[in-house]
Amino acid sequence: MKKIKDYIFPLVFLILLLLAWEFLIPYFKVPKYIIPRLSVVLKALWTQRELLYGHSIITLGEAVLGLMISVIIGISCALSIYLWRNVGKTLYPVIIFSQTIPTIALSPIMVMWFGYSIWSKVAVVVLFCFFPIVISTLDGLNGVDKDLEDVLKALGGSRLQIFFKLHMNTVLPNFLSSFKIAATYSVAGATIGEWLGAEKGLGIYVKRTAGMLQSDSVFAGVLVLSFLGLLLFSTGFLLEKVLLKYRRVIKEDNHEIKKT
Repeated sequence: MKKIKDYIFPLVFLILLLLAWEFLIPYFKVPKYIIPRLSVVLKALWTQRELLYGHSIITLGEAVLGLMISVIIGISCALSIYLWRNVGKTLYPVIIFSQTIPTIALSPIMVMWFGYSIWSKVAVVVLFCFFPIVISTLDGLNGVDKDLEDVLKALGGSRLQIFFKLHMNTVLPNFLSSFKIAATYSVAGATIGEWLGAEKGLGIYVKRTAGMLQSDSVFAGVLVLSFLGLLLFSTGFLLEKVLLKYRRVIKEDNHEIKKT
């Protein structure tokens, strides 16, 4: 019952927001080409459902592929910086410098390098996503309890055992938080990549319908993009719920070791 009460206010707020969208638009005589009514957008979603589904599968595939590559690159960079000081001194400034250049400015370069294939969009997604993963994972590694690490070494733990038992346990919350951020960024990255050059995908769908002043179709595409972002974020949220349960068990074991 308490959980239901926790969702009442957000649900009421959402309903009021949707009602305002539906009825205040005609009341204030807002032109359709600026903001269409909710019912008009929902109608566009239904009538173009097959087209939107086809485009959304393309965009989702680009976002997921780019996100997975970002995770691999991000974790690899964080581990390299943490384990090898000289590598860190070289690599860390390069990573920071890569984020000082607006991603939208680098996107056309990705198109020139990879053409109009899926890889140009994936490259843009990677540019969006890998940075938060690197920084958060590195912060987690730097936050390892050094006293507990010494205790595990004294008890005869190998480097590999200590890494999986201690380091992975410590870094997991940081990584999962960055993964959720990167998951939402991935859809934006895929969309921007499609704007610059694509034949299929929600980005090119929105661009084309906006050029034809079909505001209902534009809003329908934006709603689907928002749904994809929420879907990927929810995946990260579920991973967090599952993996942090495992982390709590390991954390309790580590505390027992430290006490002894």
